[in-house]
Amino acid sequence: MFERGTDGPKVIVVGVDGSDSSWRAAAYAAGLARRQGSLLAMVYIQPVSAMLAMTGFGGELSGTTGSVAEDIVQQAREAAERLGETLSVRWEFHTSIGDPFSGLAKAADDLRADAVVVGASEQAGHRVMGSIAVRLVKAARWPVTVVP
Repeated sequence: MFERGTDGPKVIVVGVDGSDSSWRAAAYAAGLARRQGSLLAMVYIQPVSAMLAMTGFGGELSGTTGSVAEDIVQQAREAAERLGETLSVRWEFHTSIGDPFSGLAKAADDLRADAVVVGASEQAGHRVMGSIAVRLVKAARWPVTVVP
């Protein structure tokens, strides 16, 4: 028996990295989460090159990307406060260190995501090598929405 309002996604994961594209994806995902009554899980993967970590520079880079994570969560909090009751979305912020594709995939699996939302890549090199969005779509474990 179908019940209205109970068949949508329960957890929506959105990848954020501070870029304009990722903020558009977060706004889109927040709208989906609001309409569906879903949890919005904002995920930032702190990129650390294995080579940098082996040479000892990884700790310094980790501190830099940690401050990026703090900036992202602060911006998300400010947006939620500005929108106040209008938005009314339950949200969490998750961060980890590693490859953005693997980190987002692991977060989506761990959180049992029903959908993943990411911003379109703004880097020209991704047209050749493939973007995180394309890799997530090819993984075919969740519906993936790519926001331009």
